[in-house]
Amino acid sequence: MTDTVDTRTWQHEACRDLLNLGGRLALLVRGEGSHVWDADGTRYLDFLGGIAVNALGHAHPVFVDAVARQAATLAHVSNYFATPQQLELAARVKRLAGTGEHGHVFFANSGSEANETAVKLARLHGHATGKKTIVSLTGAFHGRTMGSLSLTPKPAYQDPFRPLLPGVAHIDPTIEALERVFADESVAALVVEPIQGEAGVVPLPDGFLRRARALATEHGALLIVDEVQTGVGRTGEWFAFQREGIVPDAMSLAKGIAGGFPLGALVTFGDNDLFYPGTHNSTFGGNPLATAVGSAVLAEIEDAGLLANVTQRGIQLRDAVCGLPFVTGTRGAGLLIGITLSAPVAAEVRDAAQRRGLIVNAPTADVIRIAPAYTIGDAEVDEFTTAFAAALAAVAATSPHPSSGAGADTEETTA
Repeated sequence: MTDTVDTRTWQHEACRDLLNLGGRLALLVRGEGSHVWDADGTRYLDFLGGIAVNALGHAHPVFVDAVARQAATLAHVSNYFATPQQLELAARVKRLAGTGEHGHVFFANSGSEANETAVKLARLHGHATGKKTIVSLTGAFHGRTMGSLSLTPKPAYQDPFRPLLPGVAHIDPTIEALERVFADESVAALVVEPIQGEAGVVPLPDGFLRRARALATEHGALLIVDEVQTGVGRTGEWFAFQREGIVPDAMSLAKGIAGGFPLGALVTFGDNDLFYPGTHNSTFGGNPLATAVGSAVLAEIEDAGLLANVTQRGIQLRDAVCGLPFVTGTRGAGLLIGITLSAPVAAEVRDAAQRRGLIVNAPTADVIRIAPAYTIGDAEVDEFTTAFAAALAAVAATSPHPSSGAGADTEETTA
């Protein structure tokens, strides 16, 4: 298939050859910086970033060079061997996360696989302590493999695949519910996202992570933080749990860790590594190509001071959308932002934005999610603001819903 495929042709071929899982809004063929181009030559400002994946944007020289250099030397070996690239990335992740001397890293290929590993860690802990329940939160999204899906209490995702894993409980994300679930002494692990991205960029309540840490410690349970979406700088900190001043027992990572190359990880802290040979592994996980790219991406984020840019541009973007039609406020942190709307028109806004050359996401009916590259500057912020305002105005002109919003209700989580 070439870059100039007729629109009707690629849509026909997608229906004919790919599983019907949806989500094919355009045929994208090229990217550079914060922009992508489709097969018709239309340019888009990518403010979804592969759903918080493309930390350095598209075709960043550091990313391209890392792929080319490593592919020319050693791309893959079996997990019977270690490689310098794997060791380098593991040490870097441990340093940035503050795992301590006894922390360990397991590399996988995706966030779902990282969370599947977390489920196994929770089970091993449960077997050692006699505690059988893994707890996650309503509104959570931890993946689509059977273990991670069991932690994702959304009927549309779960119902076609029941029965799921036994011994999983779901509670509302409140401190009161947290205290109740720990009261019966059966909790082996609590798995939480500091910000629930798929629920509409919803932060945990103030103090939730601190209370979760205290309760887990008191009751001999593991606190496992899912940083698949919030990790490696997305919120302006290396990891969102660091904003709360706590240390988890384990953390799952993926998405931005290799800037677009498939890579996930489970990181353990302290003496909480319960795995031993035979309990888990992955053929492709942690191969030298993936880990070389991961090291290069994290080094660039650190060396270029991109965390400060994430914080600065996040503030600019939140300020820029205030007062626009339908906008009632924002939530999130850094460059993971949910723009809340006064009516259930998010899908219409997403589509109107794409027609105006802007890619955003509608995770819920009344929230637009943006997760652009850490490298954006004033030009990209201005381009986004112009296109997004035009999209909102277009929807307001035809929508039966009132388009006025509060305009200034901006909430930045401290999770």
